[in-house]
Amino acid sequence: MTLGFSPCPNDTFIFDAMVHGRIDTEGLEFDYFLADVEELNRKAFTSEVDITKMSYYAFAYVAQNYLILDSGSALGYRNGPLVISKQKISTSDLADLRIAIPGKFTTANLLFSLMWPEATNKTEYLFSDIEDALLKDEVDAGLIIHETRFTYHKKGLHKVADLGESWEKLTGLPVPLGTIVINRNIPDDIALKVNRIVKRSLEYAYHDSMVSYDFVTSHAREMDSTAMNNHIKLFVNKYTSTLGSEGKKAIKELFRIAREKGLIPEMPEQIFLTSL
Repeated sequence: MTLGFSPCPNDTFIFDAMVHGRIDTEGLEFDYFLADVEELNRKAFTSEVDITKMSYYAFAYVAQNYLILDSGSALGYRNGPLVISKQKISTSDLADLRIAIPGKFTTANLLFSLMWPEATNKTEYLFSDIEDALLKDEVDAGLIIHETRFTYHKKGLHKVADLGESWEKLTGLPVPLGTIVINRNIPDDIALKVNRIVKRSLEYAYHDSMVSYDFVTSHAREMDSTAMNNHIKLFVNKYTSTLGSEGKKAIKELFRIAREKGLIPEMPEQIFLTSL
């Protein structure tokens, strides 16, 4: 089965045991590749991948072809995208500024659009290039995700807003960021098997985190070990193991609000993989 995930520490931490034969995969084999989340989003638009990490925003456009697995998601409190800038600015200034975003279909862009719909002068960048775009004055503000939330201040950049905090104040729920989905063409019994394997792989990583260390660090984009560990602690949490009722409520609320604002299309009633 084809499997796509990002090189970010939370993903490599989750999938290491699964793709390197450290656990029982119940007879399944995985042909995996790593790519930036926006590239993963776009691959899902053509349904060319069996199992993939993707943004919740992008999922809204492919929900007819994929289902959300119960394990593997990036969801939580105090881990949302940040808006940063080179010069100190106010959130009231954002409508008139040039904004760097990490991809049109990232959940970060959806959250930004919900909070500042009038800020439409956006340019897409690879998420790891946004800090440099700010330093070069190519843009006035940047929307950052992943590990850049741990590095921006070292470059003299300033936080303008925390979209996770904004979402939590609005809903009281954890912010849904990324998910693991499986193609609806995959038989239910195989899909459930995949979900078990993802959860088993995560549990293995928790049991012995040093086993995955080489795989995680080899893709960590020159991140130091402290930032890497903080990244994993922030984005791999109880909702990664299982969404639970609160996690599913947060996801549904994100889609409800986005649909009311006209930011996503109508979606199928069933979006989560359910047990037989």
